[in-house]
Amino acid sequence: MTDPAAWGVDPDAPPETARVLLDAMGAEGTAPPPPPPMRFVRPGRAVALDVPADLVLEDGTELPAVRSLSSDLPLGYHELRRDGAPPERLVVTPGRCHLPPGLRAWGWAVQLAATRSRASWGIGDLGDLRRLAGWAAERGGGFLTLSPLHAPAPTVPQQPSPYYASSRRFRNPLHLRVEDADGAPAAAEAVAAAARAGRALNTDRRVDRDAVWVLKRAALEACFAAAGPGPAFDRWRSDAGPALESWARWCTVAERHGADWRSWPAAAEARPERVAFFAWLQWQLERQAAGVLLPVVHDLAVGFDPGGFDAWAWQDLLSLEARIGAPPDEFNRAGQDWGLPPFVPWRLRSACYEPFVETLRSVLRGAGGLRVDHVMGLFRLFWVPPGAGPADGAYVRYPAADLLDLLALESARAGALVVGEDLGTVGAGVREELAARDVLSMRLLWFEDDPPEAWPERALAIVTTHDLPTVAGVWTGSDLADQGAAGVPVAEDGAAALRRRLAARTGLADGARVDEVVVAVHGALASAPSALVAATLEDALRVPERPNMPGTVDSWPNWSLALPVPLEDLENDPVVTAVGDALSPGRGPVR
Repeated sequence: MTDPAAWGVDPDAPPETARVLLDAMGAEGTAPPPPPPMRFVRPGRAVALDVPADLVLEDGTELPAVRSLSSDLPLGYHELRRDGAPPERLVVTPGRCHLPPGLRAWGWAVQLAATRSRASWGIGDLGDLRRLAGWAAERGGGFLTLSPLHAPAPTVPQQPSPYYASSRRFRNPLHLRVEDADGAPAAAEAVAAAARAGRALNTDRRVDRDAVWVLKRAALEACFAAAGPGPAFDRWRSDAGPALESWARWCTVAERHGADWRSWPAAAEARPERVAFFAWLQWQLERQAAGVLLPVVHDLAVGFDPGGFDAWAWQDLLSLEARIGAPPDEFNRAGQDWGLPPFVPWRLRSACYEPFVETLRSVLRGAGGLRVDHVMGLFRLFWVPPGAGPADGAYVRYPAADLLDLLALESARAGALVVGEDLGTVGAGVREELAARDVLSMRLLWFEDDPPEAWPERALAIVTTHDLPTVAGVWTGSDLADQGAAGVPVAEDGAAALRRRLAARTGLADGARVDEVVVAVHGALASAPSALVAATLEDALRVPERPNMPGTVDSWPNWSLALPVPLEDLENDPVVTAVGDALSPGRGPVR
C-alpha cells in the first residue's frame, strides 16, 4: 500500500484527500523514486570518498582519481564521475545566506507600478526607480524593497498581479523607460508621440496596463528597429543561454495564440524577428535596472500562472491540476486557493532542483537582496486537490534542507541578503531553522503583540504589507468600508484591535491626525533592534487603500492604484521626510 507520508503528504490528511493528492503527484508504487545522485557539502570540511572518482569543477578543471574532497573546494556546482555510474552532482554550499556584519539600515517598501513621476507613461518604471533610489540615498536610506518585477504574457489584457506572473525568471517590460531604450534618439518622432499619450494616462489614478502596453510596445518596436540588434546585444543574448531563447519564442507564439499555452494549437511557429525583439526587451530591462543607486531587495513570488511560460517549460515537474493556497484560519475561514500549480517534490528533486536554482539566479541578478514570498513553502505547501476547495486540502512536505542549501549558495554568490516572508501559519521549528541559515524574518506591527524593541535582530521590521491595511486605512476606519464595498467579509473586532494597537504604540488619542499617527508609529518601529526597518510609500503618503485586497478579483483595483502624488511631490512631502527621519537614527546603508 502506498504510504502518503513517503511522498510528502501530511500523514494526518484524510485518506480520500491523500489518495487524490497522490494521484495528482503521479505517485507510483509504495515509495517515491530514489533521490538523484547529488551530494551537498560545506567548505572547510574534508570528505572521504568510498570509491575514487574524477572531480570536475564548475570552471572545467579536472582532478582525476580523487580519494577525498578537500576542505578548500570552491563554492559552486561540481561533478563526481566514476566508471559505470551516472555522474554525481556535488554542491559546495556555505549553508548560510549572505548577511553583512553589523547590518542596520532603513529603507522604503515600493510598489513600482504605483510609483509614477511626471515622466511616467501611466505606470512606474525603472527610470522612476532610479530617481527614487537617488532621492532616498541622499537622505540616508539604505535599501529599497520591491514587489516582484516578474514578467506577464505579452498580451492584452495584461495580468495586474505581480504574484501571478507568466515567468519568475524574466522581467516585466511595462517597467521600461522608453526614452532610455537603445534606439530611442533615432526613433524620436515615434517615441515623442507615444510619450504624449502615455503621460496623459497619469491623470487617472488607476493604472491602465493594457493601454500602457499598447503604447510602449509600439514605441519599443520603433526603438528596436532603429537600433538594430548589434554586436553587444548579440553577445549578451548568446551568454544568456537557452532559457532566454525559449522565453522569447514563447512570447512570440503567445502574441498570436493567447497567454495560456494550454489552449494553443498543436503546431505554432515563432517568427525570428519577433523572437529577437522579445529577447532585446529583456536586455533593455537588465541595462536599465543596473543604474539604481541603492541595493534593491527583489521579491520572489511563491508561484506562477499555470498557463504561463514557467508552467509550460516545467510542465513535467508540476501538478497542473492541483493548486497551492492556505487552509482555513481565523483570518480567512474559507481558506485560500491561489490558483498556482505546485512542483511535485520528488520530480523537482529528480531534476536536481534546476528550476529552483535557475529562478533564484534570475531574480538575484543585480539584486542587493531577496524576499522569499511564503518562505514556509520551502518546508511545506498547502495543496488544494483537483476539483476541491481549500477546506479539502492538505500539506505536502518539501526537501527543505536541500532547498535552503541551494538558497544559501545562490545568496552567497550574488552577495545578496535574504528575507523570508514568514507570516501566517508557520510550522514548528521553521523560524529557528531560517535563523540558523541567516535568513531574516519579517515582523509586522499589525501581527506582533510585543513592542518593537522586543523584536529579533535578524528581521525586517515594517508596519504592514501590500495585502494588509495601511495606517491611514486603520486609523480612519476607511479600510473597513473598503472591505465592505469590495464584498470581503468584514471583521470589525479585528479592525478595532489594530486601531488599539496603533494607539498603544504611538501614545496618541483618538482625535490625533493621520499625519501624526504615521510619523509616531514609524518612530516606534525604529526602536526595533531589527537589522532592517522599512516604511511603505503608501503609509508615508497617508494612502487609505491597500494595494491588494485578498479574496477579490474584479471588485477592487488590485495592484492598479497609483500613489496619489507623483514622485516629484513625494520628494518634498513633509510627512514623508519625517517618516524617513524617524527611521534613520543609528542606521546606515546596506553594504
